[in-house]
Amino acid sequence: MKNKNEKGFALVLSLVLMIVMSLMGGALIIISSGDHASNNESDNYQQTFYVAETGLLEGERALLNEFMGPLQSGGTRDRTKRNLPTNDTTKFDGTLNIVNYKTSEGGNGPTQFTLTFGSQSSNYSYVFNNKICFESFRDLAEVDFYVSKDHNNETLARSYNFGRLLDKSFATNGTAEEKEEAKRLSFYYYEYFITRIGSAPFKGSGSSIKKGATDTAADGMAYRIYACGIRNGQGIDPMVVPLESVVVLPK
Repeated sequence: MKNKNEKGFALVLSLVLMIVMSLMGGALIIISSGDHASNNESDNYQQTFYVAETGLLEGERALLNEFMGPLQSGGTRDRTKRNLPTNDTTKFDGTLNIVNYKTSEGGNGPTQFTLTFGSQSSNYSYVFNNKICFESFRDLAEVDFYVSKDHNNETLARSYNFGRLLDKSFATNGTAEEKEEAKRLSFYYYEYFITRIGSAPFKGSGSSIKKGATDTAADGMAYRIYACGIRNGQGIDPMVVPLESVVVLPK
């Protein structure tokens, strides 16, 4: 015998289940979207970190080039310009020298950055803080900070566009995909600046007939290299990863 009180129960139950499943589906979409955004942010940070490491390596290479003599086009060293860099007498304000990209002022608007990829140019309209790396090391702004100078009497402080660097390496035999990747990475920059710390023990390798001789001497010169990986562009919140290392060279 059918109970009249149960009429429409299946419909109500179906509606309740549909609402519950819709809420669960919406929650899963939100969670999945959040995870996707988090993964993208993590990927961006990882890429910025790799670019910062590039800056650190480039700073170390620039210092070694000064110590050994600038590297010439033929792969030899110019020993006549061999230089153990000393600090400038002018306080460093954080402004870095642009190397493989350029800027120009567009009237009263923001700074225009022009990056050349092959025969094409890309213009980005956004304000780039060329002191952002220096300002990422908060303790530096509180002291009188000086950077070293190279054999041309220029400060060892540089700013490079990472995508442009890759594009130059793909100039002759790069694939279309590689060049497109270089364009994508044009929102990344690596920068470095170098300061001379002072005398430090230097440990080298070699042999000596002197009894009790060691390979450690107090005739080294220590330098600190500051480097940053930067992700910046129109509609992008700037991301900066600062790194630093110490290099000791023999006098």
